[in-house]
Amino acid sequence: MRKITLKLLTELPQKYITTGLILVIILYIYGILGSYFIMDLNLLDSIYYATITMATVGYGDYIPTTGVEKIFATTLALSGVALLAYVFNVILSTFQERMILYSKGARKMKSIERMEDYYIICGYGRVGKVVFKELTERNQNVIIIDKDEKITEKIEDSSSVVVLNKDATDNDLISKLAGEKCRSVILCTGDDVINIFIVLTIRETNPNAWIVTRSSKSENVSRLKKAGANKVISPEVIGGQGLYYESARPHLLSITVKHDLEGIFPEFKLISKHGCTLENIQYHLPGIETPFIREIKKKDYVDGENYKNYLNSNDDKREALENLYKTVNHIHTHVISGPDNSTFDELIKDLEKIETVIGINLTHAQIAEITKKEMESKITQ
Repeated sequence: MRKITLKLLTELPQKYITTGLILVIILYIYGILGSYFIMDLNLLDSIYYATITMATVGYGDYIPTTGVEKIFATTLALSGVALLAYVFNVILSTFQERMILYSKGARKMKSIERMEDYYIICGYGRVGKVVFKELTERNQNVIIIDKDEKITEKIEDSSSVVVLNKDATDNDLISKLAGEKCRSVILCTGDDVINIFIVLTIRETNPNAWIVTRSSKSENVSRLKKAGANKVISPEVIGGQGLYYESARPHLLSITVKHDLEGIFPEFKLISKHGCTLENIQYHLPGIETPFIREIKKKDYVDGENYKNYLNSNDDKREALENLYKTVNHIHTHVISGPDNSTFDELIKDLEKIETVIGINLTHAQIAEITKKEMESKITQ
């Protein structure tokens, strides 16, 4: 506690300290000169009298007798009281503010310590907001680092979201946060120099950290990669959503399966059970490389139940979906995000028990070849 108090006091705004010292010096000079010329004291006694009068001690060894002396003593005493009150008020007020900020910061760090896994977003600008939206839609833990309090003031801290209004280039801060519990560091600042510096800082202490960064200028892409970034993205090309997908790449699974319409809900139940999120479904038309993609972004099994009830009460929608499944010969790909690769291993084992798993992380070209052969085989039969 002693160290904390000393640190807070030494960090008081310089302008307040300077103003207080200047006022004390001016009043002290006034007291000495007045004591010397008005009270007719020698220099040493003038210093002594000015000191005890400003401090309102008043031992009574020097008593003003004339009107001028009394006016001088009164103004010196009142000014001393007012000045001391001002100085102490400034110190105490600032100290209290800093204590509140320190306490708030300590609570934030405690929240981070309780997080099991989290993403770090450095820079909450236009791109950072999109990345944050993508993460929160998937119920991910997020730490936002941006020194501008105004642009983050609408974000409420919670058990899964913590805002740190600090400088991301602070070595101790980013190095500490980008440890084992950090899934990915996403650099969204528009300054490539700052991004390079942060990448280098992280790499010094966290060689295994997964770092995804934006690059405002194409010529800096290679520099950011050399600095240690795993992925360098141009937001103008793929946007904030792409930054999220790249940040989740170590824990993103693409699994190509084959099942009929009734297999949707048992499949989604398993995905939900393992704490994963179904990002999208890709339907592969026979022999065509580019699939038809449906965005899903669902994690809770309740969503699956709601969709099942929707199909059961809308025959035309169910028929349309059945026709789509028949068109693609029931072959489609799920893109799933999850907490780690070991979870994916368990999920794949469970899915293999209820449906045909054709392949993992296949390219569109590979899937197009598979669907082409499937269709040829069906025609032959």
